[in-house]
Amino acid sequence: MQQAPYSVDFDNGITAIDVEYVRPMLDASHLVLHRGRAAFVDTGTSHSVPGLLQAMADRGISPEQVDYVFVTHVHLDHAGGAGALMQALPNAVAVVHPRGARHLAEPEKLIAGTRAVYGDEAFERMYGDIIPIPAERIHVPEDGETLELAGRPLRVMFTEGHARHHYCLVDPDAAGVFTGDSFGISYRDLDSDSGPFIFPTTTPVHFDPEAAHQAVDRIMGLGPRYLFLTHFSRVEALPRLARAMHECLDGFVALACKYRDHDDRSNMMQRAMFEFLDDRLDAGGFTGDKDQRHRILDDDVRLNVQGLEFWLDHSDQ
Repeated sequence: MQQAPYSVDFDNGITAIDVEYVRPMLDASHLVLHRGRAAFVDTGTSHSVPGLLQAMADRGISPEQVDYVFVTHVHLDHAGGAGALMQALPNAVAVVHPRGARHLAEPEKLIAGTRAVYGDEAFERMYGDIIPIPAERIHVPEDGETLELAGRPLRVMFTEGHARHHYCLVDPDAAGVFTGDSFGISYRDLDSDSGPFIFPTTTPVHFDPEAAHQAVDRIMGLGPRYLFLTHFSRVEALPRLARAMHECLDGFVALACKYRDHDDRSNMMQRAMFEFLDDRLDAGGFTGDKDQRHRILDDDVRLNVQGLEFWLDHSDQ
């Protein structure tokens, strides 16, 4: 029997499941159960699917009970497993942003772009096979559209900034929003006595700082009590985190502009971004040493710099 991955059950029928991507508690899929029907929000990679199915089975949910696979955006740490998961869920519909739907029906371009970033060996290790989803099983929502899970309203809200093909999923019953990457990253192993630590994710292309600010404000304008981040799951005390997101977005833009014309731009930006986050960790009371901080942050720093460089090269800044 497949061993279920780490998971945590919240109220309102929401379960966060570790999709076991790269390292523990980096990437979550959320399972929503209501009146005997179920939905997933983000899927991890194809390697994640057996664990998702086992976590579902452990809660007495059959594949036939799943109505939706919500994909907040088509980056492969969120959507790489969607096709394989859909194969196991005979009644499910995949809900994908209009700009992302074709990439899950015909994923060749998405695969090629990700291979270009990570290389072939790392791609296979991290993502495995990307299974196309038949177009007739994909639902393309409008901004503001509400879908019902056994009478529970789940509303799609388009949010750019991190990616143009991104939406959040608003869950009024849980006073929450599933934010994908539109409200940044908050790893539980960076929590301190002051609470969660949060920072934006600007990877890998299409970063737009103005739209990212607007996305944070639009989410907060809903007055949620909880946010469910893909990296990693539920956070509260949201006004403080929203302020931190805005401060970090401004800080990221400032360091990108500072090193825009530097001969060693990428390395200088990576160094500056780590120092920026390192200082914020100190200010928040995090006590982990430098090795731990590098271990947790270095991949995100590298990818975030790629996003910032894309913005520098495709904007008027």
